[in-house]
Amino acid sequence: MKKIFILTGEPSGDRLASEVIKNIKKNRSDVEYLSVGGKHLNSIGIKSIFDQKEITYLAFTDIFFNIFKIKRKINETASKILEFNPDILFSVDSPDFALRVSRIIKNKKPDIKNIHFIAPKVWAWRKGRIKKMKKFLDHILLLFKFEKEYFDKENLKNSFVGHPLLDIKNEEKIEIEQFFIEKNVISIFPGSRQSEIKLHTPILFEFIKKMNSKNNNYNYVFHSTDIFKDHLNHLLKNQNIKNAQVISDDKIKSAVIKKSIFAVVKSGTVSLEVCKAGIPSIIIYKMNFFNFLIAKLFLKIKFANMINIINDKEILPELIQKECNANEIFKTVYYFLKKPDLVNNQLIQVKKTLNDLTSKTSSSNEASKILLSYLT
Repeated sequence: MKKIFILTGEPSGDRLASEVIKNIKKNRSDVEYLSVGGKHLNSIGIKSIFDQKEITYLAFTDIFFNIFKIKRKINETASKILEFNPDILFSVDSPDFALRVSRIIKNKKPDIKNIHFIAPKVWAWRKGRIKKMKKFLDHILLLFKFEKEYFDKENLKNSFVGHPLLDIKNEEKIEIEQFFIEKNVISIFPGSRQSEIKLHTPILFEFIKKMNSKNNNYNYVFHSTDIFKDHLNHLLKNQNIKNAQVISDDKIKSAVIKKSIFAVVKSGTVSLEVCKAGIPSIIIYKMNFFNFLIAKLFLKIKFANMINIINDKEILPELIQKECNANEIFKTVYYFLKKPDLVNNQLIQVKKTLNDLTSKTSSSNEASKILLSYLT
């Protein structure tokens, strides 16, 4: 019996990992699994050694204030993996946690193959990490073709598998009329972390109020996770905004995106899902002053959004830090809604970029083939 341990650090990684493992299960029935995972891995019968939420500390300040707790979890996780003794340690995203665990495993048990999905953004900061990573990673899976040159240069085995958000999926038709009045929907993505929601929601509520004072013919849908849905609903209720609501179901969110006429998106991978759906959008992001100073010091990129980074120009407008305020968001969104030519130009350039990020089959299928090759 072969064994795979799946290590994820947040809900998005749990979701990606589950798609890869589904493909492996179709090809091999002789594999035993254990994980640090969430609801998606659990739904396909894979047990987690502890609640994933215990290690979801991602912001700079969160890591700083929880450093000893995280270190204990790293050691605890490594101990459980060594006890399980897998053929493969398959880690997905969350590099600050996952790669520290991988290093311990390789030092203690070199025979275990360490495969990491979603390369850290070495092109943005800390490029020197690759020299360290090649000492304990056997294979790294890439979302973007341009990343290959960085890992090839250091002889770290790598494969481009494509971005999972761009995979073609046979989605079932969801009836969404019961969730909102299907008219002029603007999707809003405030973020999936508590710190992001805390900073973004007051700004976004004020933006909606400004839009309503100008034109109340729009409906706003906040895309949330299950964890923060009730919290967002509570905040929204206190604002007495009648034409906005919160959704958290992944299938409904996907359907709502496709019905949207525009989107205001927190900087991150979800923006690619919006782009894939052919919805015009702008990017926002605000962080506390301490985190901003650290990011300013270390980041080596001009843009926050991947579409803009790849093209080295601002295709999706970015309102970051000081510009991330209700007035700027209102002016930018309202201007776009009145300029169909501007919208069309954005969508054309986005579509061209996304074509270069798509894999031959699907990201999960390409990743599963690589894992299977290590199980022979």
